This record gives sequence, C-alpha cells and structure tokens, in this order.
Amino acid sequence: MLSFGTCKIMCKMKAKHTFFILMTVLGALTSVKAQDTVTMDLRACMRYAVEHSTKMRIAQADNRDAQIDRRDAILAAFTPTIEGGTYAYSNFGRSIDPETNTYIRTTSFHNGYSLSAGINLFNGFQAVNNLKITKTAQLMGLTKEQQTEDQICLATMEAYCNVLYYTEMQKALQAQVTTAEKAVQLATRQEQLGQKSHADVVQMQSDLAERQYQLTTCRNNLNNAMITLKDVMFWPIEKPLKIDESFLRLPQCDSPTDQAENIAQMVEFAKTNMPSVVLAEGTMKNARLALKTARWQLLPRLSLYGGWSSSYFTYPGMEGYVPTPYFEQLKNNGGEYVQLSLSIPIFDRLSKHSNIAKRKNAFDRAQADYEQALQTVEAEVRRAIADRDGSADALRQADTRAELQQEAFTLNTKRFEQGLISSIEYQTASNNYLNALAEQLNARLQYFIKNSVVNYYGGIHYIEQ
Repeated sequence: MLSFGTCKIMCKMKAKHTFFILMTVLGALTSVKAQDTVTMDLRACMRYAVEHSTKMRIAQADNRDAQIDRRDAILAAFTPTIEGGTYAYSNFGRSIDPETNTYIRTTSFHNGYSLSAGINLFNGFQAVNNLKITKTAQLMGLTKEQQTEDQICLATMEAYCNVLYYTEMQKALQAQVTTAEKAVQLATRQEQLGQKSHADVVQMQSDLAERQYQLTTCRNNLNNAMITLKDVMFWPIEKPLKIDESFLRLPQCDSPTDQAENIAQMVEFAKTNMPSVVLAEGTMKNARLALKTARWQLLPRLSLYGGWSSSYFTYPGMEGYVPTPYFEQLKNNGGEYVQLSLSIPIFDRLSKHSNIAKRKNAFDRAQADYEQALQTVEAEVRRAIADRDGSADALRQADTRAELQQEAFTLNTKRFEQGLISSIEYQTASNNYLNALAEQLNARLQYFIKNSVVNYYGGIHYIEQ
C-alpha cells in the first residue's frame, strides 16, 4: 500500500508530465499555424498563378490537340489506309453453289476474309497544305499559351500592387490615428489648463473619428484586394497569404532614355514577336493555305488501291459430301487486285466554287486582322513608353511633394503642441501629408507596372523581370 506522501509525489509527477505534453502540443499547433502563413514575393506569386491557373490548363489541352492534329496530318500524307474484314454465315434456303454456280437448297456455311489498302496520290495538295496548317497551328498554340501566361502574370502584378498599396496605407493611417489620439489627449489637457477652447477639442475628436473611419475603410479595401490576389493566383481563399513588403523598396526611376531610334526598334521587335501579332499572322497564313487548297480541289483526284480476299464454304447437311480442306480452300479461292482510280469533278452544284469564295473572304478577314494587330501593337508600345515616362515624372514630383509635406507636418505638429496654430490648420496639414503619402505610393507602384509593360514589349516576360 502506498503512503499519502508517495501518492502526493506521484500526482505532482503526473501533473508535470501532463503539463509538458500540453505545452508540446500547443507548440506544435503554433508551429503548424505559423507554417500555414506563407510569405511570397511577386515572382513566387506569378509562378504559383501560372502553375495553378485553369486558363493555363485549357491552353495546354489545346496544345495537345494541336499535336494530335499534326500527327494525323503526317500520317494522312505519307501512309495508306488499311482495312481488314471477315464474315461467317449459314444459309438454310436456296443459294448458289460456288463450285458449280447453280442453285441448290442444301444448308451451307460460308466464311471469308479480305484485306485492302489505299492511298491518295494526288488530291489537290490537300495533304501537303494540311501539314503546313497543322505546323502553324501548333506554333500558334505555344504562342497562345505564352500569351495566357503573360496575361496571368500582369493580372497578378496588378493585384499584388493593390495589396501593397492598401497595406502601406493602413500603416500610414494607423500612424495618423495614433497621432490624432495623442493630439486629442493634448488638447483635452490644454482645455483643462485654459489654453484650448472646447471647440478645439471637439475639432480634434472629429479629426480622430475621420482617421478611424479612413482606417476601417482601408482595412476593408485591403481585404478585398487580398481576395482578388488569391482569386487571380487560384490560391485557396481561406488559406492565409502574406506577401513580401520589401518589394516597396523599389529603385528610383531613372531619367528617360527612350531615343527615337530605340522606340522604333522596340516597335519593330513588338510587331514581330508579340503574341497577338504572331497569332494574327498564323491565322492569316492558314487562311491563305486553306484558300489554295480550295482552289486545287477543282482538279481531278488520283488514288491507288490494292487488296486480297478469300473464302471458305461447306455443306454440313449434305450426305456423302467431302469438303475441301479449310486452308486449301483459302489458297484456291484467294484473289488480289490493284486499282488506280481517277476522279474528275464535273458538276457539284457549285459547292467547290462557293467554298473558294468563302475561303477568300476568310483570308481577307485574317489579313485585315493582321494589319489591325500591327497597328494596335505599335500604338500600345508608344502609349506604354509615354505612360512610363509620364509616371516617372509624376513619381519624381510625388517624392518631392511627400518630403516637403512630411517636413511641413512635423513643423505644424510642434507648432500645434505649442499652441501656435489652430486645430483646423493642424488637420489641414495632416490631410495634406496623408494625401502626399498616398499619391507617392500610388505613383511608385504605377511606375513599376508601366515600366514592366515597356520591358515586356522589349522582349522580357513579366515573370523574368
């Protein structure tokens, strides 16, 4: 039997052991929760969005279809079609005897085999043109996949910058709220000492309420921006996501270096390599090949066929009948043939001429789309460069304005604490400083996006910048 002291010691040991287990479990849960919150920079977000996008999966499925079409076109151009067949049946009524070629009424059994092959020697260059069309379509599929990837990356970049904007604005507004709370406390104290009027205190409280309202609105906008980013990335909405805020330490914009010859070179590069132009050019090439194919269909077609067939028969109900052995019959009844077929179109209700007219209209549309794509790309490149340069100027001015407004706000804060300015003047200085910060942050992010667009037109994909 254990004594009371021994039981007490054992209870303490169990309590310590239980406490250790609980702390271990809580530590593990905290570690798992910390691991669930992933910090990702912009490039990681782009990569995740591309890897998990349903649009990319659709584009890749289309590319696999294009590869299958390419394989089918190669096989259709260089390989024959081969068919084999067999049959077996019993005849219980009147039939023709294969040996005597006379009618008989004896039950018979028939079995036959055939093998045939055929290939088009000339079909208006349709096979050759289909080879070219499928090759172009395969390249267009890869280009379209790259275009989809670029669009996803740009959308991710914009959503990422929106999250950064509202994150920094929330910090700035939180600092403004803290400053406004201190100002209310100071004004209340000064009212007690007779240095401020009650109207000044009410004005400061109103300013505090305005800052708190702006902070709440900013938090809501931040939540919406984060949901948009997760949606673009195909990230689980309920799963936490933390972005790398060091992205805000962007380099200062350089002075414009876009000489006229550099702009011309970028325009020519974009006209040759932009996915929209490549796709429009590929569509135009395929439309031209389809028109040529339709015109060649007015010519005769030449085909070559060959085959082998054999059969076996017996009369199972005929008394005294001894059938020829199975394989001997197949050998004796076997036959081969070679056929050269020439098909000359004479009148098909003008369907081929109608097809030619439609293909010509399709080529005209594709040619117009290609010319429009060239014009659009040139305008987009020049507009992107102009926007980049304009945002660079705006960023430099926003930086200067933010520095001056920060200095002015610091001075006005000291003057307000000394009672040299009114609460309205102090609120005006605070608003000016907050607006300057917001415009500086917006100008910095806008410059980054517009500069990335210019680099993209220069041949650097968004995910590689």
